[in-house]
Amino acid sequence: MIPYFPKQISYRAIIVYLAALLSISIFYSNYAMSFGYMAAGLLCVAGFFLATTEWSRSARALPEKQFLTHVFVVAVALRLIWVVFSYFYYSRITGAPFEFAAADSIGYHEDAEWMAAEGWEMTRYYLFESGFKGPSDTGYPLYLTVIYKIFGPHIIIPRIIKALLSAYMCILIYKICLRTFDESVARMAAIMCCLMPNLIIYCGYHLKETEMLFLEVLFLERTDYLLRAKKWNFVNIIIPMLLAGSLFFFRTVMGAACVFSFLTSVLIINTPSMKKGWKRTAIIVWGLAAALVAGGGTVMTEIEGVWEDRDEQATAKREFQTLRGNQWAKYATGTVMAPMVVVLPFSTMIDVDEQYGQQEKHGGNFVRNFMGIFALLAIYEAFRRKQWRNFALIGSFVIAYLGVISLSGFSNAERFLLPGLPCLIMMWAYGVSTLREKTWKLVTPWCVIVFAMEFAWAFFKLGSRGLF
Repeated sequence: MIPYFPKQISYRAIIVYLAALLSISIFYSNYAMSFGYMAAGLLCVAGFFLATTEWSRSARALPEKQFLTHVFVVAVALRLIWVVFSYFYYSRITGAPFEFAAADSIGYHEDAEWMAAEGWEMTRYYLFESGFKGPSDTGYPLYLTVIYKIFGPHIIIPRIIKALLSAYMCILIYKICLRTFDESVARMAAIMCCLMPNLIIYCGYHLKETEMLFLEVLFLERTDYLLRAKKWNFVNIIIPMLLAGSLFFFRTVMGAACVFSFLTSVLIINTPSMKKGWKRTAIIVWGLAAALVAGGGTVMTEIEGVWEDRDEQATAKREFQTLRGNQWAKYATGTVMAPMVVVLPFSTMIDVDEQYGQQEKHGGNFVRNFMGIFALLAIYEAFRRKQWRNFALIGSFVIAYLGVISLSGFSNAERFLLPGLPCLIMMWAYGVSTLREKTWKLVTPWCVIVFAMEFAWAFFKLGSRGLF
């Protein structure tokens, strides 16, 4: 097992990024990104890979408590720096402290500001009885309303809380990996989570993704703890159920993916605590009972609607993109996108249609593209080493969530793919740790594939709009 992130991978990733960025910027010079976005992308890519390499090496000698303290402090610092910087940057560029093309962000803020000034009866009616909000649109506005009632409608406060939640998520990922894999994989995963650009950037948005990811990872950590615990109690069982239930009020598919991963892991995971058949049976019955209770309400109705409408939704989105000038969008079907879901979304390295948010996150998306091979290697090695049963919780959640997204109209939408990132980070770390001579030989051809991937995406975005 490789106990740290090899520098050879970091150097290759940075070289591929620079080669792709320069080639695309020269070949499509009329649509080259501004120097600021290029510099930000290079900072994200080089910072992630080089810092992961150096930190994963030096951290091996640190005691666990000291390592986790370092991870949390660095994660908080990086996120708070971005929160403060982005607040003033967006205020200057867009005229308000919200990201480019903000729509949901402003809506969440205005709804919460209004409800905070009203009584709780009005909040209850508006979110749960008026019909204006579906179940999956109630969790975050309610959360934001509570914060505004306590601290006042100050935009910066929720983002500071986001930074703290996102930083603690690194610790939760460490705990999951420590039980599932080993110490070196856990440390690599925690460091990657700490340094992952997209997770940092979302702390400066007024969107629900940061809180949603925190609940997701907390659910996975508590469920993993339950399945491996020698003794059970009511609290250990009910907490994962409540966390899974809460996610239905943030994004329906996430709640369903949590339930699926919970039941799947109970069925097939191979841990000492699950050896006794009565425990496995009891928890399956408990989970099914909880699902049946939920099945009588509006949440299950929404799940059914999402699943039944997935094909129409995807078709409608592709038709809408085609009408806007994206002539090749009709080819982005679920059959095409599903096999690539572990490397999506592609990195946007050109300036087209004022997609500044995509340019802002292009460095982080490149990291996802490049690290995709290690997610694939993680799956391969889990089966080759006959460890797949113990990895069932992580794997089943990724398959359930990203599988549904790949079949929808949002298969390359970074925001909708984001919930898969925490599990992918854990898979990256495991995939890197399992590198051996045979699999290491795949890294160089993968570099070529990633370069072609980025260039082809630029060609697709411009060609589909008839810009060359």
